[in-house]
This record gives sequence, C-alpha cells and structure tokens, in this order.
Amino acid sequence: MFALELVFAISIISLGFAGYLAWFVLKQETGTPKMRTISDAIKEGAEAFLKRQYVTISALAIVLAAVIFIGYSALGDPQRAWYTSVSFIFGAFCSALAGIIGMFISVRTNIRTAAASTKSAANALKIALRGGAVSGLTIVAMSLLGVSIIFYALGANPTETPFMMVGFGFGASFVALFAQLGGGIYTKAADVGADLVGKVEAGIPEDDPRNPAVIADLVGDNVGDCAGRGADLFESTAAENIGAMILGVALYPVFGISGILFPLVARAFGLIASIIGIMAVRAKEDEDPMNALNRGYFVTSILAAIFFYVATMWMLGNVWFFYAGLTGIILSIAFVYITQYYTESRYRPVKEIAEASKTGPATNILSGFSVGLECTGLPIIAISIALILAYKFGEWSGVAYGGLYGTAIATMGMLATAAYILAMDTFGPIADNAGGIIEMSGAPAAVRKKTDRLDAVGNTTKALTKGYAIGSAALAAFLLFSAYMGDVAKLTGKPFGAVDIAKVDVFIGAMLGAMLIFVFSAFAIRAVSKTAQYVITEVRRQFKIPGIMEGRVKPDYAKCVDITTTGALKNMVLPGLLAVGFPVLVGVLLKAEAMAAFLMVGTIAGVLLATLMNNGGGAWDNAKKYIESGMYGGKGSEAHKAAVVGDTVGDPFKDTAGPSLHVLIKLLSTITLVLAPLFI
Repeated sequence: MFALELVFAISIISLGFAGYLAWFVLKQETGTPKMRTISDAIKEGAEAFLKRQYVTISALAIVLAAVIFIGYSALGDPQRAWYTSVSFIFGAFCSALAGIIGMFISVRTNIRTAAASTKSAANALKIALRGGAVSGLTIVAMSLLGVSIIFYALGANPTETPFMMVGFGFGASFVALFAQLGGGIYTKAADVGADLVGKVEAGIPEDDPRNPAVIADLVGDNVGDCAGRGADLFESTAAENIGAMILGVALYPVFGISGILFPLVARAFGLIASIIGIMAVRAKEDEDPMNALNRGYFVTSILAAIFFYVATMWMLGNVWFFYAGLTGIILSIAFVYITQYYTESRYRPVKEIAEASKTGPATNILSGFSVGLECTGLPIIAISIALILAYKFGEWSGVAYGGLYGTAIATMGMLATAAYILAMDTFGPIADNAGGIIEMSGAPAAVRKKTDRLDAVGNTTKALTKGYAIGSAALAAFLLFSAYMGDVAKLTGKPFGAVDIAKVDVFIGAMLGAMLIFVFSAFAIRAVSKTAQYVITEVRRQFKIPGIMEGRVKPDYAKCVDITTTGALKNMVLPGLLAVGFPVLVGVLLKAEAMAAFLMVGTIAGVLLATLMNNGGGAWDNAKKYIESGMYGGKGSEAHKAAVVGDTVGDPFKDTAGPSLHVLIKLLSTITLVLAPLFI
C-alpha cells in the first residue's frame, strides 16, 4: 500500500518540520528580565491548569472507555468491544498530546514575539506565525498519523476497518469537548473579571500590572485558544478522515482501497501546501500584517488545489471528484472573506456596533446581537451551494454513490489548508500575550502600538479559524450523518436512506436535538458567569488593599490564577456530561431513526448558533478595539466603557460556547457512529 506509506512519510516529515520551526522560535531573544518574569508566570499558570484539566479528562475518558467495552460485550461482540474501546483511548491520548504540544510552544513564543517587537514588527509577525505553525502542523500531522496507524493496525479487511476506527474519532472528540469547554470557561472568566473591574470600574488600561487578574487573563489565551482550539481541529480532521473513509467503502468495487485511502493522501498533500505557505509569509515593516498572512493563505490554497488534482487523478482517475474537492477549497476561501467582513473594523458591521456604543451599553449589545443574527445568512448560503455543487460533481462522475462521495471530497478540500489556518489561529493568542508582556513590563508606547496592531490582526485570525471550523463542521456533519445512515443499514441488513419526521418519535428526536444545542450553550455561558463572579470578587478585594492601586504593592496574581482554574474545572463538568450523556439516552430510548433526526436537526441548530456566537463575539471585540484606536473619544470615553460591556458579553459567545459547539456537532456524529448498535 504505497499510498499509506506516503501518508506515513509526509506525516513524519511534517512533524520534523514543526520541530525545526520550534527550534527557530526557541533560539530567538527573550527580552528583559522583567519581561521574562511575566512570561514565566504565564507559562507556569498555563501548564498548571492544563495538568489539572487533563487529569480530570483522563479519569472521565477511562470511565467512558469501560462503558463502551461493557456495552459492546453485552451485545455479544467482544472483538468490536476491544477495537472500539482501545481506539477510543488512543484517539483521546493523541488529541490531548496535540493540544499540550501546541500550548508548550505558544507560551514560549509570546516572550520572543514581545522581544522582537521592540526592534521590528515584521520579525515579530514571523516569530508569532512560526510559533503558531508548530501547533498547526503538529496537530494535523498527528491526527493523520493516528488515523493511519489505527487503519494499519486493524487493516486485515479494509472494507471493515473504517467502521472499527470510529472509536478513535470519538476519543478525539471527547477530549476536544472538555479541552475547549474548560479552556474557554477559564479564558473568558479571567477576561471578563479583568475587564469589568479593571477597565470599567477602576478605569485602568488593559493588561495593567496593578490588575490581579491580568496574568490569569493571559494564561487563558493559551489554554482556551491554543490547547482548546488545537484539540478542536485535531478531532475535526480525525473524525472527517474516518467518515470519508467509511463512505469510500461503498465505492470499493470501483476504486478498491484507493477510494478508502484517498482522504488520507489528500490531507497529507495539504500538509505540504501548508508548509510552503507558512514559509512564504514575508511582511514589510509598515505593511498591514493581515495582508502578509493572506498572501501565505492564498499560496497554501493554490498549492492545495494543485496537489488535490494530482491526488485525484492518481488515485481516483476521475476529474469530477477534483471539482468536488476544489469546491471545498473555494468554500474555505469564501468563509475567510465572510468572517473578515463581519469581524474586521474596516467594514460596516463592526463600525455599526462601535457607533451604537456612543449611546451606551444597551445599544451596543442590541447592535452586536443583530450582527450575530445577520451573519448566519451568508455562511449557510455558501455551505448550501458547496454541498449542492459537490454532490452534483460526484453524480456527474458516473460512479455509484458518487454524490455522497463528492461531498466527502469537498470536506477534504476545505480541510486541505487546516494546518495553515490553525497556525493563524494560534498566532492570535501569541500576539495577545506579547502585547500583555509589553504593557506589564513598561515598554515604550511605540512598541505597544506594534503589538496592538498584531493583536488586532490576531483577533481577526482567531475569528477566521472559528468560521473555518464551523464551515468544515457543517460539511463534515453531512458526511458523518451519511456514514451513520450507512452504518445502521449495514448493522440491520436493511436499506436506511430516509428519515420520516412525520413519525412522533422521530419528530421528538429532532426537537430534542435542537434543544440540546441551546441548553448546552446556556450551561457553557453560565459556567463563564459563575467563574467570572469568583474572579471579580477577588479583584475587588485586592484593589482595596493599600498600595496596590498606587503601584507600591504587587498584586497576588497566583490567587486569581488558582480561583479561575478551580472554577473552570468545576463548571465544565455539567455541560460536558450533558453533551455526552443526553444523546446516548435519546438513542437508547427512541432508537436509530429518531437518533438520525436528533443528529440532523441538532447539527443544523448548532451550525447556526455557533456562527451567531463566533462572528457576533468577534465583531463586539473589534468594535471595542476600533474605539480604542481613537474613534468616538478613544480609551476611557463613555463609548469605550459601553464597548467593553459589549465585549464582555461577546467573549463567552466567541471563545466558550461558540467553539464548544463546533466540537459538540462532531461529537454527536461520532457518538452515533460508535454506539449505533445500541440504537438498533
């Protein structure tokens, strides 16, 4: 199987290149002793949180693996019990490891980006992006390598193996949900606490060293945006690879094993395109950093399209499937532009929110929420057009089941640039942390201006990744839904190609699927609120200590870090268990067809609500930064105070509930695939 050997080779080369980028970053200067002291505090807080978080997740994962094993054994299928439970543990381990590696480098890149910004904004951009690329390349390569190892280990019968691999995707999704949820609660509770008491009540700047929550806030950027998002995209690529391989089984009589391995080869070629795109980023000193990042993205996208053509003609020999993959690549570009339109301060939505801030927090919140509602339109239209085109291209291939396989290949196309997109995402918290280090170390205002510009671009790149993630989740949801339908048909030996929503149990299943999305989001946002209350109380207490506000006494940063850690880990359990347990209960009670409706409608509701939260929250954040740039009175003005309140509403939208919904959507799909025998 030369194709599988090629995938192994490219995955290992990509990991080696990520190691080279890590070496490049770690050899850079680390700034002044004061900057290093602040950076060390961030690093220690992030690593302590991650250690405690993964201990909790590991315990939950072991319990769930045991439940899966017992469940399959009770059904009289001991082989599937072993395969599924072991692959679940392996997927969970790989997902956790990918997140840890990404955060390990990001907390060491921030200080080097800060030090570089004292001399050159262009060099600071290069260091931050390459630090982010370590995460991007490692996560995608490890996902690909993990799926390939599982396939090779179980591959006695290639048409059966993909069905036994779903445990790997479920394990990755399970860890990703808790990593994203816990990290999201932490980062936004700290951010809300620091902003409301520091900026609004005390009137001090962002990242002011007098604020006891400022270190917790900077820690949160890493555990939420680096480790959390890393686990998110790890499980995205893993679950979607496995789902596409399952659909490839239906085309085994036509393409043989090439149809099953094609998703892995396409992903491997995407890694090569991403490596070249990352190295192509070169910024001029006074250039908008977003332009340099966009150039790298276009290089990656063009190369991904070329490599996709090569892979398609080599393995499938049918150009219509290349057109389906190209549709996915174009959709990813469309999502980049749509997200930029709704979240960048150059365009109407953000300017509208900023202008509404002049009349107070209420109008800011109303304007921001209306932007969030509005921004569901273009993404859904784009996804719909892409699905129709990909399905038609697959049908025009003349191959049986070609339409469904075409949608799977479109998903592969959209995820071809995943490593580069994730590099841009991790660039965001690195730039944010660099700005915080510059502010807290008392660097000149001119240096802070450079890091502010990188931070504003980082806000956009983080929003782009969320838009990209939800777009790929929507495409993958159709792919994984089709895989579930095929799995049920295989298990029952009967055709299962339609869901009759006129049946009362099926209709109830559909309603419960939508309900889960909203209740889960409520629990996630409430968790941020509860944890933020702990932080706010502590910050107010410390502000009353004589000498802190005058700068003569150092705040107790560690106390806020510990409070936020404890609160986040405590409050992530309920929404996490709801997301895992409720679908199982519905499937067992209402059975396979109702579960299909649950999955279908839950996915649709999840895509819409996640889009609202991601883009609405990003627009609120950049409206605040637009005012801070000097518009409508700038920092400290009434408009700025209103924008800070709006931003604190948008924060848990865009960094906790919204990203967690990406994972939930795919977790629902992997749960139904893994536990389908229980729903028959």
